[in-house]
Amino acid sequence: MTSMSSPALPNILWIVTTQWRAQACGYAGDVNARTPHLDALAARSVNYAQAVTPHPFGPFARAALLTGVPSPENGVRGYYDPLPTTARTIAHEMNERGYSTAFFGKWHLAQRDPLAPLVGDAHAKINVPPESRGGFQFWEGFESGFLLNDPWLHGARLAEPVQFRGYQSDVVCERASEWLSWERACSRSEVAGGQSRASSLPRRSPWFAVVSLEAPHPPYDAPAAGVERRAVVLAANVPPTAAEKATQELAGYYAHIEATDRAIGRLVAALPENVIVVFTSVHGDMHGAHGLFRKGWPHEESVRVPLLVRGAPGAIAGRRSDEAVSLVDLAAMTLAWAQGLEWSCSRDRAEISMPSVVALPQQCDRVWRGWRSPSRKKIFNADGSPWLAFDLANDPGELSNLVMGLG
Repeated sequence: MTSMSSPALPNILWIVTTQWRAQACGYAGDVNARTPHLDALAARSVNYAQAVTPHPFGPFARAALLTGVPSPENGVRGYYDPLPTTARTIAHEMNERGYSTAFFGKWHLAQRDPLAPLVGDAHAKINVPPESRGGFQFWEGFESGFLLNDPWLHGARLAEPVQFRGYQSDVVCERASEWLSWERACSRSEVAGGQSRASSLPRRSPWFAVVSLEAPHPPYDAPAAGVERRAVVLAANVPPTAAEKATQELAGYYAHIEATDRAIGRLVAALPENVIVVFTSVHGDMHGAHGLFRKGWPHEESVRVPLLVRGAPGAIAGRRSDEAVSLVDLAAMTLAWAQGLEWSCSRDRAEISMPSVVALPQQCDRVWRGWRSPSRKKIFNADGSPWLAFDLANDPGELSNLVMGLG
């Protein structure tokens, strides 16, 4: 009987950013965005142009992303709630399928001190214990702290937090690239007639890795790896009352986008073409649209996120998909790819919500739930009363709330 070897499992990389709204990419038509590396990635990827975050706020979205279960069902109901140590994540699933799993960068799901300053060393140097690292075999990152420069990292290679000099996106991508290069070396076969240095290492393939970057999250006035701030063009849904603040913020925002695009470009360039690459963000930012700032809001600038997928089974380079995909689907998508299967979205709309009010300046002021399809959106207050409704096909800027016209 002739034995047949099973096909090799694909290596898979998620690149996850913070506050990078779907509109803020060159390939999406944003005249302000200088993203040549992501534009090149988009040309080789499926662009899920209708992708949304299930919850437009960091910890809720991250918990849903990793578990495939929305908040609060995944155990994260409030901003300071840690992901339960009993939560089952995509890392557990991939571990069981023979993958080496690794996480790099911003975690934002551990126990934090609500009284400590959000920006600075206090949260950046929190030591995330192994049992709180979501099941990843290798973990190197930081809890939070919003230090876009000179980040503190700890984990498998660093028992205590160590500060690294440089732009955070560069540092995290370089550390991840080092690990991925080592994994590739470990997976090489012995060289005929002798052993290479790489083949003397233990075989540890395939791998699944997450690279989690804080940029382009505030503080927007932080240095952006030498990228200059430029004048910006405001969208039509930014009212004059918000224009000055929006203009100032967006200059820094797009500088961090350009700097992080460059870091991502170097990371992707170091990978073989047969690696499945995902690029996304956990949520967006209002930046003055409708006179609002930050996230938590159900508007397009807050809930729509970029989602590029290169090299997945059945993926056609450069294709645009208008499927109603949510980040809560990404775990299921990845499990399908790990089996060599194509994935498609079976529904026509995605659920979106904010499970609790985050008592921080400028954030959304209420609990809400609703849904978004490629052409429509409906949002309800916590008591079930209608709050917002939009015809996205004819009003993409959400300038006309159809709920207001029902009375």
